[in-house]
Amino acid sequence: MIRYYYKQNNELIQLDGLQDDCWIDIRAPFDHGELEQLANTLSVPLDYFTDSLDVDERSRYEREDDVELIIINTPVANEDNRESDPIYITVPIGIVLAKGHIITLTSKDDTVLEKFSNNKVKNFNPRDRKKFILQIFEQNVLDYLYRLKQLNLKRNLIEQSLYDSSRNKELRQLLRIEKSLVYFVNSLNANELLNLKMKRTDFLQIRDLEYHTDLFEDIIIDNGQALEVANVHTNILSSTMEAYASIVSNNMNVFIHRLTIITIILMVPTLVASFYGMNLKYLPMQDAEYAFIIIILVSIILGIGLIWFFKRRNHF
Repeated sequence: MIRYYYKQNNELIQLDGLQDDCWIDIRAPFDHGELEQLANTLSVPLDYFTDSLDVDERSRYEREDDVELIIINTPVANEDNRESDPIYITVPIGIVLAKGHIITLTSKDDTVLEKFSNNKVKNFNPRDRKKFILQIFEQNVLDYLYRLKQLNLKRNLIEQSLYDSSRNKELRQLLRIEKSLVYFVNSLNANELLNLKMKRTDFLQIRDLEYHTDLFEDIIIDNGQALEVANVHTNILSSTMEAYASIVSNNMNVFIHRLTIITIILMVPTLVASFYGMNLKYLPMQDAEYAFIIIILVSIILGIGLIWFFKRRNHF
């Protein structure tokens, strides 16, 4: 899907076709032939488009002739809801700066670009390309921080239900969170290296623009904070999973221990009763009038004796 936007009087207008100084937003689904045609029209290398749509592409930037490419990684919800898959993954967003146009590309539809296409970001204007790029970076970092909070909240809820649980369901959910954090840490690391390199080389040529420079500094700081939070959550989760795996195993051992004691307590009276269930001569009290009552009382006394024995040794 290729959409064209133009902003006028704080209102984002969707255009019917390509115009000068417009924002070109490319998202799945789309036809590969459309990308080739657009690349030829704007004199953009086709691999700038295809690289931006590769889910394994790392954060980087490059320049060829008068066309520039910036790729950053952004978090999205994982469409696969299997227990073995992470809750969130990261996908690249490509930002192509062509003559008179800014182009964004992503293979997913629910990325941070959705905020811009819905005009939910204040004071953004595609015609101010440098500021627009910085605002994409800024909203991307905020999206990481928001999703990190969601993961941490989910982790806390799972931990509460894991205290008295002996099931693997909660541990599998924690594993999904851990996989999401691995994606976040790797992508935030790559984004941080990209930001620092862009600042050092002044790729956006904003060194003499005070507002843009300050905004870029804040983005670098926020990205570093998000990376630190992701690392902390990862370390906490790793230790938590190990601790609660031990707790689950201990809960199971306690359950089996108690079940074994109950089995022993029930086995002794059953053994006494089984002797008198044999069709043999010369059993004690075979002809006694109250033999049945006496056998029941003996079985009960033996059972109570075993309970007292195990309680005295703190096994019950």
